[in-house]
Amino acid sequence: MNTESVYGDVLGLPLVHAGKVRELYALPDRDDALLMVATDAISAYDHVLSTPIPDKGAILNQMALWWFEQLVDVVPNHVLSTDVPDAVAGRAVIVEKLDMFPVECVARGYLTGSGWAEYQVDRSICGVPLPAGLHDGARLEDPIFTPATKAAMGDHDENVDFATVAATVGGQAADELRDLTLSVYTRAERIARERGVLIADTKVEFGRRADGTIVLADEVLTPDSSRFWDAQAWPESLDSFDKQFVRDWLVHESGWDRSGDQAPPPLPDHIVDATRQRYLDAYERLTGNAFTR
Repeated sequence: MNTESVYGDVLGLPLVHAGKVRELYALPDRDDALLMVATDAISAYDHVLSTPIPDKGAILNQMALWWFEQLVDVVPNHVLSTDVPDAVAGRAVIVEKLDMFPVECVARGYLTGSGWAEYQVDRSICGVPLPAGLHDGARLEDPIFTPATKAAMGDHDENVDFATVAATVGGQAADELRDLTLSVYTRAERIARERGVLIADTKVEFGRRADGTIVLADEVLTPDSSRFWDAQAWPESLDSFDKQFVRDWLVHESGWDRSGDQAPPPLPDHIVDATRQRYLDAYERLTGNAFTR
């Protein structure tokens, strides 16, 4: 477990877990709940970059809250309250404690990223066969469930087939996770497309309550967990409102060797500014709201 924290000193609460971009804190007299804080850190290729993106945590938190509201009749979520300490206002929520499934639940409606790389090898993704002749950015006839392992900090998530998920969590739970993931994606894809944004793919996570109910947890449909494309520019352009912009700079412009042992370099100011603006554009296009801290 990563024990370093960004907000621990100002909150004065016990740190339960520090992930790549979120921190979980215990709450006094609340054994059933945690404080989840979104930091301004950004990760890429299994590295937490040394340069934060200003306001990123608040943008992600507020976008996720908006999406939870849009999906409330599709699946219950883990949010209990937005009444949080002033030090983390706008970037934190109080959430249920859940037994989290050790699976990254990914839905793809378009072919790109690691899915495109896998497709080029054998015309399938995670064991799901696809038609020949597709191109990078192609819309799939129906969205598909392409799960991945949930790797520890610094390790790589790996795409797996449905049978692996069933062997990990049980067949019934695997069926429920697949169906819920595709239901979340289908609802969100329609909502976003009406607002001029294509959701190419997205990753969601689920936990289970003590009574067995499966609950949508962590974040949902943010620029960290999804690929957002401009509907008017597609398919000629796959320019995105998400952290693919940072990934592209690291691989193509920074001089960093992704296969080496060195950490990624700091982000220059113009990349930081452009990344922040893309996150803001995604939030404002989707929610129709102006961002406020």
